Amino acid sequence: MVDNRQYFWRFLNPIVVAIAYLFLYMPIIVLVLFSFNDAAFSVSWVGFSLRWYKKLINSPEIISALETSLIVAIVTTFLSLLVGTFFVVASRWWRTSMLGNIFYTNILLPEIVLAIGILSIFNFFNIPLGYGSVIAGHTLLGLGFVVPIVKARFVELDPILTEASLDLGATYLQTFRKVVLPLLMPSIIASGLLVFTLSMDDFLISFFCSGPTVQTLSVYVYSMIKTGVDPMINAVSTCFLVISSILVLVLCSLKVVDHVISYE
Repeated sequence: MVDNRQYFWRFLNPIVVAIAYLFLYMPIIVLVLFSFNDAAFSVSWVGFSLRWYKKLINSPEIISALETSLIVAIVTTFLSLLVGTFFVVASRWWRTSMLGNIFYTNILLPEIVLAIGILSIFNFFNIPLGYGSVIAGHTLLGLGFVVPIVKARFVELDPILTEASLDLGATYLQTFRKVVLPLLMPSIIASGLLVFTLSMDDFLISFFCSGPTVQTLSVYVYSMIKTGVDPMINAVSTCFLVISSILVLVLCSLKVVDHVISYE
């Protein structure tokens, strides 16, 4: 009897897991499939076609929104890595670690709370909304990921390496450039890819802080959905899915390399 129950659960568990994964990923599968649908409305399958990807490439509005998103994401990634890395290195000489914990709140707080808070600060100081406000909001969000990732790698560094560099006559800047920075590089690249992906996909901060003159791709897609579901949205979402998946794979590869280096 016991063997029959074990066989039953051993047979049932994979089925339950498969159904759960199918429930989670079925909307994504349908979205990707209907991005190649030849129908003008994503209701029924008509035939395979690349017309929506061609329309996507030839749409100046989407190209402009994509350029805006790329500019914001690149600048945000650079500022997040620059400020976050210097913050982590400088925290070595602080007597308290409480200041570094404020960056973990970005992960815990709902993003809409963070977006409304940033918008309130801009309104209080009469700061005009535009590229600067969007980049500042995304940078604040990105620091919540850069600081923990880089700090986790920084605390594992052997202090003997920096002490040996200083004893051999290197300056603090040379030690940072030749010793510390190469050892932090896998975590810096990994967190940079993560921040870039988050900035490209972000909607709430872009929606609240962009203003009427700046429109990222996520905000443009939202404005398209309000007037009706255009199949071109499926093509845009599929492109985002492919880019995000590639970045996640690269991120996982870098994390594996970082663990191997730490083990050695």
